Amino acid sequence: MNSKIQFTFYSKVSKLPENWNSLAVNNIFLSKEYLAVLEKSAPNNMSCFFIGFYIEDNLVGIALSQFLNLNLLKSFGDRDKCVKSSVRNFIFKNFCSHVLLIGNNMLTGQNAFAFSEGIDKKDIALGLLNAMNELKANIQSSGKKVHITSLKDYENTDIVAFEKELNKEYFQFSTQPNMVFTILENWKTEQDYIDALSKKYRDQYKRARKKAEGIEKRKLNLQEIIALEDEIYELYFHVAQNAPFNTFFLAKNHFRVFKEILKDKFLFYGYFIDNKLIGFNTLIKNGAAMDTYFLGYDESIQKEKLLYLNMLYDMIAYSINKGFHEIVFARTALEIKSSVGAKPVEVFGFIKHETKLIDRCTKTIFNYLEPKTEWQERNPFK
Repeated sequence: MNSKIQFTFYSKVSKLPENWNSLAVNNIFLSKEYLAVLEKSAPNNMSCFFIGFYIEDNLVGIALSQFLNLNLLKSFGDRDKCVKSSVRNFIFKNFCSHVLLIGNNMLTGQNAFAFSEGIDKKDIALGLLNAMNELKANIQSSGKKVHITSLKDYENTDIVAFEKELNKEYFQFSTQPNMVFTILENWKTEQDYIDALSKKYRDQYKRARKKAEGIEKRKLNLQEIIALEDEIYELYFHVAQNAPFNTFFLAKNHFRVFKEILKDKFLFYGYFIDNKLIGFNTLIKNGAAMDTYFLGYDESIQKEKLLYLNMLYDMIAYSINKGFHEIVFARTALEIKSSVGAKPVEVFGFIKHETKLIDRCTKTIFNYLEPKTEWQERNPFK
């Protein structure tokens, strides 16, 4: 498809143009530093490609693409053991295991691309689509299959231009929303947040905090993360494996590499009982937004101590105290995130199967296989 935007693929961060970060200034997940994290510690079933977009040799856009080989996974997630899960696993293994996407499968939200101001969104959509088609051809020419191509996690501001260009070939879908917590301007401390809660949810807060007595929370530095790497991965893997569906598992060194490269922009908090690590959570400073990242916990202690709920309150307290404007809580655990004040933001994606017969049934298959989540939105504030 004709577009005035040209593109170049890069597989190494060291090869990226010097002014790459000038376009990533509003999103750390497109910066050279974060891409270096992916280069050094991406999941073993994921290959990453970095795309520069140009008009007359001027860099006007940047994007991230990932290629996933789901056949390298031992499990897609062990929580749901039912006929639908067995059917889903069979279909993914045999017909949908090689996935190429524009976007970041490890995050929720529009972390796929950034372009200079003034670039028409139609040209952006065409440029992304053309780049993905060429990348797909390159992958196939190397002897690998591509079953599915996808562009993921776009919000309403982008979707209109994308619909016109992509709906001709792609099925548009929406899955679980991105849960986003907005920090009000007049909240300066955690107490301001507590005071804004209704009595029911103030009681929930007090009950959770009382349950957490005896737990010590510590911010870990790089040396401590390295020393506890085995315990950290065991806690992470337990949570990840018990999710309803997974397309990757983190590399064991992922948190170490993140801390090495992102330094103070990556926060790692460990939760201890009698000096034993029983849980952790991670945060990433992304401009005025605080992005929550992966976590892990001992399931038995999590239930007894309401550990996950306390982690959410800790994230809120830190973000308010440090002057952030919002917290991106991402997908999963929608109702409990809603109970602390996060609101759902709908995100969209586009998907196409390379086999025409299967592609005609994409909507039916997608609606059948997409894990359904029944949840009730809460409003914890007065």
